[in-house]
Amino acid sequence: MANYLDIVEKIATEVVAKNAAEVDRTGVFPQAAVNALRNTGLLGLISARHLGGMGEGSRAAALVVERLARECGSTAMVTCMHYAAAAVIEKYGSETARKQLAEGRQLGTLAFSETGSRSHFWAPVGTASRDRDGVHLNGKKSWVTSAHHATLYVWSSQPVGATGASTIWLVPKNSSGISIAGSFDGLGLRGNDSTPVTAQNVVVPESSLLGKDGDGLAIMLNTVLPIFNVMTAATGIGLMEGATAAACDHAAAIRHEHLDSALRDLPTIRAYLARMRITTDQTRCLWLDTLHAMETEREDMMLRVLECKAASGESATQVLDTAMRVCGGAAFRREVGVERRFRDARAGTVMAPTTDQLYDFIGKAICGLPIF
Repeated sequence: MANYLDIVEKIATEVVAKNAAEVDRTGVFPQAAVNALRNTGLLGLISARHLGGMGEGSRAAALVVERLARECGSTAMVTCMHYAAAAVIEKYGSETARKQLAEGRQLGTLAFSETGSRSHFWAPVGTASRDRDGVHLNGKKSWVTSAHHATLYVWSSQPVGATGASTIWLVPKNSSGISIAGSFDGLGLRGNDSTPVTAQNVVVPESSLLGKDGDGLAIMLNTVLPIFNVMTAATGIGLMEGATAAACDHAAAIRHEHLDSALRDLPTIRAYLARMRITTDQTRCLWLDTLHAMETEREDMMLRVLECKAASGESATQVLDTAMRVCGGAAFRREVGVERRFRDARAGTVMAPTTDQLYDFIGKAICGLPIF
């Protein structure tokens, strides 16, 4: 089997890069990239080998997302959400569900954030009630990535009967009672198909339960949050890498003919590029250290998990601001490849857990206070 990094490199250069501008311009879902991920086995990257997956972990998922993000933020986010859902299903789902994911027959996504609790993803207000025909789910999710295109939702609700903050369910997208809002038309990540989803008296069997009733918060914190944060951090890092490369290319290509010099010959331009490179590398180092902390179950693992997303979100906006300045008026043209990443990078700070929430969590952690 080919190395997953070789596979994603080929997909990134031959599929994602070629379609990135069109995905952004039209807001179309990056189906060609998803098909390529499916056909090469990468949708099953973190699924068990004995079920048909590649058997990789969080590091592999983060590296794949980072490489995709260098070319297209939307494709990276769709992949991020699939792997986050897959992590829950792999740990708590049935063998049938796990096998379908491993073989690439399903595209998953998270359905956590709700209209009633907004970015407080850990506190769903949607309900679950038990009846003779199964469990009835009712709730309004505010943002679900790949809403129209995913086939499986990892769905949160209030517990059925247990104490606790939430319960997690595996809900097929085609379930009766699921309704999806219109197409996404946002500032950035325009192809990620992130729209509200409503469940109105959706009936699922008891076997759809992921984990135990009432254990949703523990699953979110221990299973979802670590892999989700390192992948969203990876998206920001990929955007920074793509923008830095584009800005350097622009500075080399654009010349002042009357001075017979290129933009890169200006010390101020080189200084801006250097700052972009330093900030990107600093963020990457924290990200890689977070992955090491997760793999070794280091004592400071959760602190690093919280820090890496906050750092990436802030750094990405800083680096992309600088890229726009380096490229000047030309940066406003789509063909330079900077303004698209500039818009995509804005999502990192406002996507739950938001940067402001993370700062509060980090402050509580280092002050010895409970986070939740």
